Amino acid sequence: MRIALLAARALIALLAFSPGSSSSSPPSKDKTFRTLLAVPASPELGRRSAPRASSDPRAAPAPALAQDVFWSDRLDGAPPAGFSDLHVKRWQLKARSSRLVSLERGCGRVSNRLARFSDGTRACLRYGINPEQVQGETLSFYLSRLLGIRNVPALALSRVNTNTEQWLRVRQDIQGSQWADKSIVSLTEWISNLTDVVAPPPLRTEGRRLHPLLEDLANVTKQEMLELVQWSDLILFDYLTANFDRLASNLLSLQWDSRVMERSTNNLHRTAKGALVFIDNEAGLVHGYRVLPMWDRYHEALLNTLCIFRKETAKKIAELHKSQNVANQLFEQYRASEPLAFQMGFLSEDHAEMLQNRTDRLYKHILQCKAKYSK
Repeated sequence: MRIALLAARALIALLAFSPGSSSSSPPSKDKTFRTLLAVPASPELGRRSAPRASSDPRAAPAPALAQDVFWSDRLDGAPPAGFSDLHVKRWQLKARSSRLVSLERGCGRVSNRLARFSDGTRACLRYGINPEQVQGETLSFYLSRLLGIRNVPALALSRVNTNTEQWLRVRQDIQGSQWADKSIVSLTEWISNLTDVVAPPPLRTEGRRLHPLLEDLANVTKQEMLELVQWSDLILFDYLTANFDRLASNLLSLQWDSRVMERSTNNLHRTAKGALVFIDNEAGLVHGYRVLPMWDRYHEALLNTLCIFRKETAKKIAELHKSQNVANQLFEQYRASEPLAFQMGFLSEDHAEMLQNRTDRLYKHILQCKAKYSK
């Protein structure tokens, strides 16, 4: 009878954390990380990565981690999933072929516009003050796809030409914007009903750290845990692209604003289903690399807060480190997916080398975390 009762409780706990459950509804207070401790790992998960006994009382419990420094498959594979390859391809096809009917002020910089298509859908149209902003936004998007990080909205390039059917109806808007004729702009999918995001508690407190330790992961709700998985990708992504206009700028602001980490994070939002959306990546790769000496210590500080990773992200970083051709792989994906790739241009040789060096740095960091926490 006792065994049957325990089995029933385990089943109820497992159903409460099922990937099929809604991630947009706020979890109840009792669905904390401690509740998840009672959920037994599935037999399949146990065969892939059996929990290791640890004498360290600070070690994180098994349900959060699959092995050493990797999130468990249950967390990694649970909703939210982000933007799929099929979704991105469909959106790009529409963005390149649909007629634009209006351009309104919005989407960040004064030179940008909130564009509306004839079917009523919208996109953020980015006109760079200089080409490296559109280039950085575009290459950051394709790098996210190369890494398997699905949190960056779909993007397509377009050349402004009011003599074509796509741009004809917004001719007056373009003339009023003083854009240069035949400029290449980026169209990024507009995601509605987004909410602001504040840095999670492990990264908000003074001793910022997201490591596989009980004190870093205790008393975290199911929704917060799913968000932490995405934050681990965000930190790696911003380090690789040297994008300072999201997290690194917050660390800089701590010098005069001690509570900046308690406020909404710049260029980061959440969908109704709980997926984080990494928007406005124009500072990545090109401009970010050009001003790297000013920001690199903040990028390093953020990287050092992190010692838990998605297995697939870590695997891809290891592959890119081994191949030593991350820039070539990025260019091939960019060229195959973007008709205007050659007109927009690519990374310089120096920036391509910096991308490889930062990939190698991430690979080394993951190895150091494994060495520190492997049992």
